[in-house]
Amino acid sequence: MRSLYEHAGGEEGLRGFIALFYASVLADDLLQPLFGEGRPSHVDHLTAFTAETFGGPDAFTREMGGFAHLIDVHRHLKITEEQRVRFVELYMAAADAAGLPADPPFRQALREHVEFGSEVAKQNSNAATDDELHPLREVPHWDWPAP
Repeated sequence: MRSLYEHAGGEEGLRGFIALFYASVLADDLLQPLFGEGRPSHVDHLTAFTAETFGGPDAFTREMGGFAHLIDVHRHLKITEEQRVRFVELYMAAADAAGLPADPPFRQALREHVEFGSEVAKQNSNAATDDELHPLREVPHWDWPAP
């Protein structure tokens, strides 16, 4: 069975999807404050993270600071539940706009991935101490949902 990475169109498919998603986040009044004016490297980082999570190359861990970097960039953002839900909505809308595969198993994996990741980011963004951080310390590997 193909990996989620391959099914999504590899690097090219994910980059197009993440670029659309990031543009929508920067245009959203609720989420834009979390991202400031934006960073050109964010599309690269989120593409590499998603690729690695979905079974593609591990460049995010090897070259971009890995999961420790994610913890650092989310610390003290104070992400609200409303922002987390909007993030998921825009992520799934970008998947449609980018033409990612629409088959139910892939979309279920995609939604589970962003729901889990946004919950981890929200928890880490609100952690006052290291003990309050989510216990995840490495890039998770996502796979197809169980039949």
